[in-house]
Amino acid sequence: MILKRILELPFYFGVLLFLLLCAAAFNIYFSKLDGFMILNSIHNTWLDTFFKFFTNLGDGLFCLLIVVLLFVFGKKKESVTILIAYITSGLAAQILKRLFHMPRPKVFFEQIAFHYPHFVEGVRMSGTNSFPSGHTTSAFALATVIVLVYKKRRISLGLIAFAVLVSYSRIYLAQHFLQDVIFGAVTGIIFALVSYDQIYDQKLWSLFKLKKYRNEIAPASEQAL
Repeated sequence: MILKRILELPFYFGVLLFLLLCAAAFNIYFSKLDGFMILNSIHNTWLDTFFKFFTNLGDGLFCLLIVVLLFVFGKKKESVTILIAYITSGLAAQILKRLFHMPRPKVFFEQIAFHYPHFVEGVRMSGTNSFPSGHTTSAFALATVIVLVYKKRRISLGLIAFAVLVSYSRIYLAQHFLQDVIFGAVTGIIFALVSYDQIYDQKLWSLFKLKKYRNEIAPASEQAL
């Protein structure tokens, strides 16, 4: 069923596949340092401010805000799907971080005695657990679930741009390398697909509602007796 959902949305998943293949080719061709410097060749005050703000849209709090808003407006099924995708993809990312324990750019540059001139003022630099990018994972999980739920081509491009900009913000702000972003994106997409499959195709939502219904009618039946 997961493959079926992918084939139903060729534009979204086709563009993502193209971008991921291009990023992977770039990552293979250039060294970690050279690739990072090429991607950070342009820095200015406006971009610093923009990416300092935009990177927060990949934070877990933003994803949870979307979950709450959907729930409040009666979109409970959509809300639960996003929540499950966020939790499972986040757990997977955290496990991978601790398995690989890769240094983030700041520590990596210190290890090779390289002076990086574009650290953005006001951004707290983390040192370890670089792989994969958690912000990227959350952004792609959120974007993918929304596309799967609403199946609107006109929103696909906007959601791709949203996820890509969050991902690039992690490189621009010297928090991650390209490889961290690539695997973060893949992790988010996979768990979004699995979450959607479990809620919509495997009918877990229907089972949850049935159980809730049974719990509600049980006290009424006992009172009638």
